Amino acid sequence: MKKILSLFIALSIVLFAASETELERAYAKEFAYLKAQKNMLEKRLDEVKKTQEKKLYSLNAELSLLQNVVLKKNAQSEKLEDTLFRTQQNVQSISDDTSLIENVMMQSTSSLKPYGIEVAIDANNYQASLKEVFSRTQKLISTLGSVQSSAGKFYVEDGSEKEGMLVRVGNVATYGVSTDVAGALVPAGDGKLKLWKAAESAESAKALLEGKKTEEIAVFLYENAEKEIEDLREKSVVDVINSGGVIGWVIVVLGLVALALAILRSVFLMSANKSTGNLAKSALEKLLKEGKEGALIFLKTQKGSTARVLKATIRNLDRDREHIEDIVSESVMHESGRLDRFGSVILVIAAVAPLLGLLGTVTGMIATFDIITEFGTGDPKLLSGGISIALVTTELGLIVAIPVLMVGNLLSGWAERIKDSMEHSALHVINEYSKQR
Repeated sequence: MKKILSLFIALSIVLFAASETELERAYAKEFAYLKAQKNMLEKRLDEVKKTQEKKLYSLNAELSLLQNVVLKKNAQSEKLEDTLFRTQQNVQSISDDTSLIENVMMQSTSSLKPYGIEVAIDANNYQASLKEVFSRTQKLISTLGSVQSSAGKFYVEDGSEKEGMLVRVGNVATYGVSTDVAGALVPAGDGKLKLWKAAESAESAKALLEGKKTEEIAVFLYENAEKEIEDLREKSVVDVINSGGVIGWVIVVLGLVALALAILRSVFLMSANKSTGNLAKSALEKLLKEGKEGALIFLKTQKGSTARVLKATIRNLDRDREHIEDIVSESVMHESGRLDRFGSVILVIAAVAPLLGLLGTVTGMIATFDIITEFGTGDPKLLSGGISIALVTTELGLIVAIPVLMVGNLLSGWAERIKDSMEHSALHVINEYSKQR
């Protein structure tokens, strides 16, 4: 059995050795085959890399060419955009210039039409039309810049019409010369002319008609012969107040009221001032000679603030000094109401007058802006009403306020001095009476 087992093991070893040799050969063949495949693949990979590198190089070259083309196209596009923008600007400029030329042509033709000059406008050839307009305008300017004489009519101050010679100095001044009157003319409306009131213009008119040169000429310059120029006249006080409107009259009425009150107060203070010194002296004489009863009987026949203060003082002469002085002060304070009569009203008017003037100013400016909003600023006459209210009311307010304030303060100071005089007179009576006791 052992022999069989040994034999089997030996046989297995031999068989295993033989199979291992075949495997090695198979592996060697496979390895050689794979190595050949690897070499072939490496060659093909190299060939592919070279081919791809060539293609990549070619593509990069093409890409560079395309990039250059794109850059050139972008530059051309930008140039075209700039050219288009400049073209659009030129078109807009040409359109604006065309509109401006059309406006100039319309304005020029409308300006030349009143002088009988008609200019045909060629929309296809504005240059020729402009040349014609400028040519005719230069001729018109030279004509208007000269002094021309022609037969015509004009009106005089009484409204009658005179025939004579019209001497035109351009388009801004005209003189009229007839057999009996001569002088500068001003527009009377609708192209008609009337004689100016300046007498010194007659010599200038005759000199210009005869072609003589003078050192000075009296001239009336006007802007438009179609608009009437009203004769200047001096404004009265009522006209000035009327230009201030309702507020102007209110200020004037307040000023008159303040003036009347100031006059009345001046009369009251004047009578009180005159009687103070004389009445105190007479009352003191009666007191020293006839006593308290005689002085009181005398004072009952007198009127006025001083008499009432002295009467209260003499009636209480037998009291203490401090009590008598309190009575005197109370009496003077009681009479202050009569002496200060109308004083506060006068000062209130002095304070209110400029405020009313300011109110008129605001009202006038509002009216002016309303007119500007509705009609514009073409005609200054439309604005004169609001401006007159704005300025005249302020002027009237200051005219009333300044003197009224001064007079009111002066009268108040005068009243204070009268009060001091009454108190001094009463104390003087007290002192003299005390010496006699």
